[in-house]
Amino acid sequence: MQATLVADELTVSYKRGVVFGPLSFSADDGLTVICGPAGSGRTSLLLTLAGRMRPSSGSLSVLGEDLPRHARRVQRRTGVSGFHGIDTLEESVSVAAAIRERHAWLAPWWSFIRAVDDAEVTRVCGPIFGDIPVPAASTMIWDLDEVEMVLLRASLAMMSRPDVLFFDQVEQVHSAQARRQLWHRLGAIVQSGTPVIASAIAPDCEMWAELGIDPTVLYMNQEIR
Repeated sequence: MQATLVADELTVSYKRGVVFGPLSFSADDGLTVICGPAGSGRTSLLLTLAGRMRPSSGSLSVLGEDLPRHARRVQRRTGVSGFHGIDTLEESVSVAAAIRERHAWLAPWWSFIRAVDDAEVTRVCGPIFGDIPVPAASTMIWDLDEVEMVLLRASLAMMSRPDVLFFDQVEQVHSAQARRQLWHRLGAIVQSGTPVIASAIAPDCEMWAELGIDPTVLYMNQEIR
């Protein structure tokens, strides 16, 4: 079975120095968690794996596509969520408006985009929220709690039916209960057939054991083969 991605001596560097690498590792079709402290290059690594950032050296294959040569193909086949400044939501709009905008982004330019009602919100968000109540279409983004916010962002990313979802910074939800809910829902996405590659400061081994989740863990300061 083909790995979701394979990296060999992967490095990103700029004039000020190395952002990360060299790293060599592979990820399968389950849940992979990349761990490292703030400033270790986790976000840049995930963006590189998702075809959104160009590597400086090394080789990288994602979903059988070589990067950066086939970056556009990888971008079309992957979803990104939880990235500050990339999928951050405007707080002064409604849930319905956020979903309608995403529909418009994914549809051909000539398509008529219908208004989004509660039924459509449930269709889009239900598989990601699971047993967490789905917000009403009229709910303003600023009224969502931190778990609802990150799950809405994941729901929007999953609207393109990606072959793999990249989720950055699990610790952006602060309480242990919120993290437990988020890990549970990321695990559910994997169970539904979409591999997830997430980043976190540190492993949540005890929490994963309670949830029955057994991810592959990679560390930014180690070379893993």
